[in-house]
Parts: sequence; C-alpha cells; structure tokens
Amino acid sequence: MSKVDSVSAARSAGSVHSELDQLGVNVIRGLAMDGPERASSGHPGTAMALAPLAHVLWTRIMRYDAGAPDWPDRDRFILSCGHASILLYTMLYLTGYGLELDDLKAFRQWGSRTPGHPEYGCAPGVELTTGPLGQGFATGVGMAIAERWLRSRFGPATCDHRIFGICSDGDLEEGISHEAASLAGHLGLGRIVYIYDDNHITIDGPTELAYTDDVAKRFASYGWSVVSLGEVANDLDAIEGGIREAIAEADKPSLVILRSHIGWPAPHVTDSAKAHGDPLGREEIGLTKAILGLPDEDFYVPESVLTYYREAGRRGREDRLAWEMVQERLPSAGREAFRAALHLRAPAGWAEKLPSFEPGASIPTRRAIKTCIDATKEALPFIVAGSADLTGNTGVALDGAIDQEPASPGGSQVHYGIREHAMGAAMNGMALHGGVLPVGGTFFVFSDYMRPAVRIAALSRTHAVYSWTHDSIGLGEDGPTHQPIEHLAALRAMPGIRVIRPADANETAAAWKLAVELDGPTALVLSRQAVPVLTETANALENLPRGAYVLTELGPAGEPQLLLIGTGSEVALCLEAARSLASGTEPIRVRVVSLPSFELFAEQPESYRDDVLPTGVPRLAVEAASSFGWAAYADDTVKLDRFGASAPGQVVMDKLGFNVENVARAGRELVRRAGESSRSRTSHGESQRQ
Repeated sequence: MSKVDSVSAARSAGSVHSELDQLGVNVIRGLAMDGPERASSGHPGTAMALAPLAHVLWTRIMRYDAGAPDWPDRDRFILSCGHASILLYTMLYLTGYGLELDDLKAFRQWGSRTPGHPEYGCAPGVELTTGPLGQGFATGVGMAIAERWLRSRFGPATCDHRIFGICSDGDLEEGISHEAASLAGHLGLGRIVYIYDDNHITIDGPTELAYTDDVAKRFASYGWSVVSLGEVANDLDAIEGGIREAIAEADKPSLVILRSHIGWPAPHVTDSAKAHGDPLGREEIGLTKAILGLPDEDFYVPESVLTYYREAGRRGREDRLAWEMVQERLPSAGREAFRAALHLRAPAGWAEKLPSFEPGASIPTRRAIKTCIDATKEALPFIVAGSADLTGNTGVALDGAIDQEPASPGGSQVHYGIREHAMGAAMNGMALHGGVLPVGGTFFVFSDYMRPAVRIAALSRTHAVYSWTHDSIGLGEDGPTHQPIEHLAALRAMPGIRVIRPADANETAAAWKLAVELDGPTALVLSRQAVPVLTETANALENLPRGAYVLTELGPAGEPQLLLIGTGSEVALCLEAARSLASGTEPIRVRVVSLPSFELFAEQPESYRDDVLPTGVPRLAVEAASSFGWAAYADDTVKLDRFGASAPGQVVMDKLGFNVENVARAGRELVRRAGESSRSRTSHGESQRQ
C-alpha cells in the first residue's frame, strides 16, 4: 500500500468518532498538565504535544488487551523519553490496565505506582524501565531480536507482534542510540517502529544549541526505513497513515519522524524549554484548557471519553482469545517448549550435564564457562549468546550455533560488534520480552561501557548473564588500559546484581548453574590466564551458592590463627601461602576461605557467616583489585590500589605483590599485630583491676 493509499484508508477508518477522538486527545493533554502541576514536578510539554500520537497508537494501531497485560503475543510499547511518563500513565489509566485516577493524582509521590520515569514492575503495561535517555531505544532492539527469534522457532501463530516506541532528541543524541540503531539496521529488525518526536527543544533551550544532525539521512545510512511526516502532530489520520507505512516495511526497522511543538497549545510556553521541564502553573493551565474547550477542573475525564478508551483497551481481547485457542490446538510438545522458554524453565536434571573438572588441570575460567555452556545448551534451548566482538575470547561462542542474521532469524549467536553499550541494553530487552536467556560477553574492563544498561538490569531484576573476562592484572601485556582495578568494587556497590568471581573451573560450573536458575542479573568475572583446578572445590555445586565457604585448614592443631580469604585466581595463591605459613619454623594454623560472591554470602544466616569467618581471628583478604569494600570482611588486604602495568601476566602479578612470599609475609604481620593488640588489651585490663 502506498503512503497516499494508507493515509486515505486511515482517514476513512478514523473519521467515525472524530469529535470524540478530539475530546479524548484534549483530555489526555489536560491530564498531562494536571499530574505535574499536582506534583509540583514533571515534564508536561512532550505529553501534551504527543497526545494525538498516543491516541492513535492505543486506539488504532497497537494490538494489546489491557485486561491481560502479560499476553505473550502483545505488541510492546516503549516510552524511551521516559521523562514524559505522565503520557504513558494516562494511557494506561484510560485504556484500563489497572491504574486509577488517584494514581495520576499521586504522580511522583512516595509509594505511588506512577514514579517520575517508567519503572518496570510498578504498574501493568510498563514494559521496561526507561530513565537514562537512549536506554529504551536500545532495549527495544533486544525485544525485537527476541520476537524474531521466537517467531522463527515457534512460528507466527505463536509469536507475531511489533515493538512500538517514542523517542526524543535526547535519545538520539545519546551514543547508545547510534550503536543500537546500527545494530538493528544490520540485523534487519523489521518489527521495530519508532516515532521520533522532533520538537527541537531541550532543557537548555533549542536543540540547535548542540544538535544539527540530519536524522533522516543518519537512519537511512543505518539501513532503516524512514517516514518523514512533517507538521502533522495534530492530524490523527496522517499520523496513523505514517505509522502504517512503517509497519508495511517488513525487512527494515522504521523511524517515523514527527515534527511536534512542545507544550501545544499553551499560549505562553509552546515551543519553549519551560514547557519541557516544569509544570505550567495554574494560570497557564487555565488558559490552555480554555483553548482546548475543557473545564478548568483538575483531572477532568468525562464518562464518554473513559468509555471510549476502555473499549479500545478491550478490543484486543478477541485477538488474545483466538491466540490462546490456537495454542491449545498446537502439538503439546511445541506448546510446552514455548511455555518453558517463556519461563526459562530448565528441564529437571539439566545440571547433571555440567562438566566436572579434574584437580591438577590448569584452565582459564573463561574457557571453563564455554565448556559449561556447550555442555548444557541442548538442555537450555532458550539461550541466546553473544559478545561485543570478543566472542572467542569471552567463552560465549556456542559450538554449532547459527549466527543471528536476517537470513537466519533463529540463530542463537549474536554478533553485537564493538557495541558494549547497546549489547547491555539489548540483553535487557531480550530478558524483559521473555522467552530468551541472554548471555553476553566482553572484557571486564569494558563493563564500564555497559554500566548504565547493567544498572537498569539491576533495577529491573532482568534475568541476564554477563561473561566478563580478563578479570585482573593477570591478563598481562595489554596493560593498564585493559586491566580492571576498581571494577569489582564498583559492581559490588550496585544493588541488585549478583557478582561471582569463581576460583577455578569447578566453581565456574556452579556459578553457571546459579546464573541460569536465579532471577536477576548475574555477573561472572572470569580469568584470561589459566588457574589450577583445586581439589578443595570438588563440592562447589553445593558450596558456591552460599557465597563463601571454608576450603581447608592447615598447620598446628587447634583453632585457626589466621583467615586467608581469596576470590578468583587468588584463591590458589591463598592455598599456597597457607601451606608456607603452616610449615615454617614458626607454623601458623591457617583457614583458607573462598569468597566468590559478596552478595550471596550476605544472604546467608548470620550463624553461617560466623562459622566461616569467626570473630576474633585475624583476616587477610587477597584480591588483585581495589581494596574498597573489603573492610566488611577483612582486617587487611593484599590488594591493588593503583593501576597495573604491561608485561606478561605472571610477571605483573609477581611485581605487584601477588606471590606466595608477600601474602605469607602479610599474613604473619597481621597475626603479629593482632597478638600485640591482644596483649595490650590484657595488660590494660590487669592494670585496671589492680
């Protein structure tokens, strides 16, 4: 259908309720003003300008059932410019998702379901958390990958929907949108339809202060279909026609460019930064409502408008019921496989396929994770793995996997290219869409590029697995730019993410099992260099989920005099140092503890934590990274509060103090200081008694 034909069809279909349509649009604009005004905070202008677009999407375009917001084959909606959240909340209220008018009145207030930016889990119909600009745009790319992957695997009768989104100047200025748009164009993700709100305004003022891109040419160069609508932001039929033209493009993602006027029709702030970032004020709202023909009444929603939108919200019920009937008629094996994918339900006994590694071998944990994934991938068919160009280096190259491409939409190997930021967001999209367990890899130092998306994953509790390798100065010659120092501390400081740094291949297998079975994001922090498979980790599948456990005690009989606590490759070093301390001329009884996950250990009962790390015993932590955060568990650390160096990995480790001699020396010194402190306290106590 040509653009002219599609617009004509839209006009014919959309003109029946034109007066009620316009009243509905004006009511949306009224609520967009009232919510921020009541809160004395918020962004009314974009929501006012895009009220006609929202009306078209929810009443004419999107396939959804407001009464069943989790219907797997619904269209997804993304408000990437999340500061305009009042627009989304208004539509969810009007169409019957479960929000009430009181929720709009509680906009941005403590405990409300309508926070300042959309947050996944706060209200039905909020598909994802969109705070930092560009995140929603890039997350939608992951949703489109998941939709196409599931459609390829299970057929269009089971999965056949689109990803709609609204993005802004801010989204397109952020670098993540460049990465994600390039990836989406390369992959030919034809189910993406984004509408770009080209309003020419930022908080600082006109976008031309810093932004003069030719957006249409930029997206065309990425391989997108571009529909430039121009000045039609108030023309419902023209908006619908443009979106339907984009929908008709099956092989490319589409960008519909809509020139709008922020704050329209407010008489004094339209096209101003004031309309972007601040409530309009009572006087301006009254004048604007008069222009719109609305009563000067807060949160005005006439029954006719509410009935109209509620009917639109129920319109998809027939589609959903028809979909459910089709599912029931499908062969049971396929139906159950789809349900298992949606819930990431691994078959009983899948973990029996995990490899067991023989003590004495020497294996990089990045190689161990590949062995684990390959051994279990047949039992976990919902895995979609990929890396930011470093696929072979990060352990996520699946044996026998087909690459995800337009010609192979069911491929489970994604080549993200050198786009860590977009990869992180796309993984969120796949996880939030459902049906896919995304596994993504890069060097640990480049987790910095992913950090905003990882933070969104932690906020949203998305089930994603990061394979972050080359975890320390042990990577060697690439030098300080590639050697992570502060990264473990920074990730451990982030609520909601599970960070696991396994000591060897057997702990890696246990970590993979947890990453698959537990909700929320898991970071596997893995070594480039080979590390010995330890006899003491034979029961890692049982012990690692506790976050920390006792590996061994060495030395004279009695209670331990020193705790050596290690993570990752330094656990083997702790064992060597313990042997040295236990067998010297003045032997010390040493307990060695592996502490692969601060987060898992913190979840254990206090009694267990005290058993592993008894009070009153000097504790020395050994980790080739920043000491920040270790005060919770250790009295002192063999650490690295400086950047690394370029040299062979073992040389760097040795020169910077990660060797048996230095760890043993630090252990003896800590025991000596503890003894002096104890004697001092005893002497002081005796003096007091005298």
